[in-house]
Amino acid sequence: MTAQLYAFTCGYLTIPRFFMLDGEEGLITVPVPSYLIVHEKGRALFDSGLHDATLSDPAAYVGETLAKYHDFHFHPGEEIGARLRSIGVDPESIDVVINSHLHFDHCGGNGQLRNADILIQARELAHARHVESSNGYLTSDWDTGQKLRAVDGEHDVFGDGSVVCLPTYGHTPGHQSLRVQTEIGGEFILCGDACYLKDSLEKMHTPGVIADREAALAVFQRLREMQARGARIMYGHDPEFWKTIPQAPVRLG
Repeated sequence: MTAQLYAFTCGYLTIPRFFMLDGEEGLITVPVPSYLIVHEKGRALFDSGLHDATLSDPAAYVGETLAKYHDFHFHPGEEIGARLRSIGVDPESIDVVINSHLHFDHCGGNGQLRNADILIQARELAHARHVESSNGYLTSDWDTGQKLRAVDGEHDVFGDGSVVCLPTYGHTPGHQSLRVQTEIGGEFILCGDACYLKDSLEKMHTPGVIADREAALAVFQRLREMQARGARIMYGHDPEFWKTIPQAPVRLG
């Protein structure tokens, strides 16, 4: 079985470059991606972007610490619910949201998809509960009253091998990426924050802010191996790479 894959840009953030690449200086403006996966058994979303409260007053929503290091470029119509509606997809028709992890720019739109279950690694959920609203986690983003489906390790979303969660711990203790086998584009690896940039993978250059550097390097090696066998690596926040990515309603794969 295969799936259809679509990409969305849900705003941009300007952040310190050392967040992305250890030792680097200056700032970088990065996209906030989300992906729609259409399968005969249901519709899934991989990451949901920013909370719609950050459209008007991001500092009030994310708090002083996060606002100090994040400049939001996020406008009405860029929130995930609006992005879906713009291609004729009702946000209430999404069956499952697969969050790479629970940082605010990856799960902030979960509440806009109110009929969806939330699929997350159990260890990521445990970590988010432990730190509560700190270190990039905002409880109001992910504790939305939706059903939380916590999985442990690799997980086949639709039971046929076409959409599979891959544990890629390192950026956070429970980060996961997603392998999608598509009809027209072959195999894609949606990295989330397991690999921010093309340079990260090519130079094995880890971020300056990271939970486990050795685990992240091991993930880089796995991604290289998948790339060598023909999988397309979808870097998590690479602005130059993202300029080459067709946006929905054009199919990515």
